[in-house]
Amino acid sequence: MPTLSVAVIATEGFSPFHFSIPCTVFGKLYTDPSMFKLTICAVKPGTVQSDIGLNIQVNHGLEALESADIIIVPFWNYPELKPDQMLLDNLVAAYERGAELVGLCLGTYVLAYAGLLTNRRASTHWEFEKDFIQRFPGVRLDTNALYVDDDRLITSAGTAAGIDCCLYLVRQHFGSAAANKLARRLVVPPHREGGQAQFIERPVPQSTQDSRINELLDYLQRNLNKPHNLDSLARFTNMSRRTFTRHFQKATGVTVGEWLDAERLRRSQELLETTNLSVEVIAQMAGFGSAVTFRQSFKSRFDVSPSDWRKAFNGNNGEL
Repeated sequence: MPTLSVAVIATEGFSPFHFSIPCTVFGKLYTDPSMFKLTICAVKPGTVQSDIGLNIQVNHGLEALESADIIIVPFWNYPELKPDQMLLDNLVAAYERGAELVGLCLGTYVLAYAGLLTNRRASTHWEFEKDFIQRFPGVRLDTNALYVDDDRLITSAGTAAGIDCCLYLVRQHFGSAAANKLARRLVVPPHREGGQAQFIERPVPQSTQDSRINELLDYLQRNLNKPHNLDSLARFTNMSRRTFTRHFQKATGVTVGEWLDAERLRRSQELLETTNLSVEVIAQMAGFGSAVTFRQSFKSRFDVSPSDWRKAFNGNNGEL
């Protein structure tokens, strides 16, 4: 197979970590030099400064994009600003001639500003989900995927997901053996299960401006292991069922069922991370009723099993 030309674009305010990922994966340090030829380019050749003050000297301009097989935007430090139009035009031209375009983390914004992601699936860092959707309503943002490939437009979630995305590109072009060998040298898994959901902060309202609802939330947090229904909770607050559901939704922004599910999952995460209790015990303590229900709920929300969560976040790595 012929050597693939990879162009990595350095933009002002780039993140050294994100920038280093494609340079490491596609550079000569780890891969066979016959696989990829790496070129670093910028809108204007010369000194480009990172977001922490480090400088790199870039010798190539955007003419490098004219022959590149894979073009990577590893970061974009200014989501609220449209990139240089010359860069956007060159990206569009490169895609139209058949190049693969990659946006790692907030580099997805650059492809979106170029109009390349309209009516396509894409991924970016979960913290920028609302901002991205507001700016680019025509893009079908996948808020859970670690990376997305939609017809030569490849985008990834934040930070380390860029490694997953670059290994995916190696796998697509040179097979699993090459990707696995590279992953071993990087000391990372060749493929990670799950998605961004396991890292997204989903705060559960702990208190509100409604004193009766606050009292109920405190009671529920102390009694998650017990069964609850709308009638019993309405009686606890001395409200009718209809009035209670209205007050709860207004105070917390979610339904009673949604709040309980989220709080029980949060409690189970805490127990998985800090104890070696079995999944059966954790299911009971968090109020799921059965280990089967717990596993199903956990997998549905975080796209990983409780065991995988524990392996990732519990230093003791206890078995379930």
